Amino acid sequence: MSAGAPERLVAVPVRHYGRWVSAVAVLAGLAAVVYAFSQAEIDYGTTGEFFTADNIVRGAGRTLLISVLAQAIGIALGVVFAVMRLSKNPVTSTVSWCYIWLFRGTPVLVQLLIWYNLALVFPTMFGHPTSDLMTPFVAALLGLGINEGAYMAEIVRAGIASVDEGQTEASQALGMTQGQTLRRVVLPQAMRVIIPPTGNEFINMLKTSSLAYTIQYGELLLSAVSVYTRNLQVIELLFTVSLWYLVLTSVFSIGQYYLERRFARGALRDLPATPLSRVLANLRGGPRI
Repeated sequence: MSAGAPERLVAVPVRHYGRWVSAVAVLAGLAAVVYAFSQAEIDYGTTGEFFTADNIVRGAGRTLLISVLAQAIGIALGVVFAVMRLSKNPVTSTVSWCYIWLFRGTPVLVQLLIWYNLALVFPTMFGHPTSDLMTPFVAALLGLGINEGAYMAEIVRAGIASVDEGQTEASQALGMTQGQTLRRVVLPQAMRVIIPPTGNEFINMLKTSSLAYTIQYGELLLSAVSVYTRNLQVIELLFTVSLWYLVLTSVFSIGQYYLERRFARGALRDLPATPLSRVLANLRGGPRI
């Protein structure tokens, strides 16, 4: 090499042997699990057969119904109690704190059982027998919705707190009332923070709704239980239920993803890639997105 000539840098490929070892170990473990289930005494045909059975489909519809309604109640209560929690009024703030403390601190299954057995302590309500009013559907709706409201209150409170107080001061300088500021300025900006955990809460609600079978609400799990108590194909029907939950959570996970992208507009320089673009990039061997 002549004097003064710049040295050439040669790129040396880095061999990641650990990646290959871990990949082989994971594939071997996966193959072992698949083989074990293939040799087990499970009638997978029954799982597929009951996937579209009328009573299972109706149960899935009830699961979706109770989840949507309970989540709606939870969101409404969450907004109300989040605003109360941030209030400078010590009474409303304390009441909100107690609500969140009580319903987050006790199991949702216990709350469902309390609502369902409310007639034991209040025989009548609004001039009617409580047992007539507190049906399994109503008990499940109140138990799931009110419990969810405690979690949503903290989510909404965190979203409101993420908005700079200068936005509120500017709105008040323009003559907006506190309610107008909350509706038109604070909450729209807080949605970027509120949406992701709310989507996660709804997906969790879809699965938590299975606890309603303990109070005889005819959701997906109870529909499967009523079948396998007759044909004794327990695992097969539980697999059917699991597939339905996977379908429901997958559909709403995709919806949550695109909803997050919508509310992220204007807040992120580069929007997150779609799942399809991630797959295509990996197939092309391009940079990870």
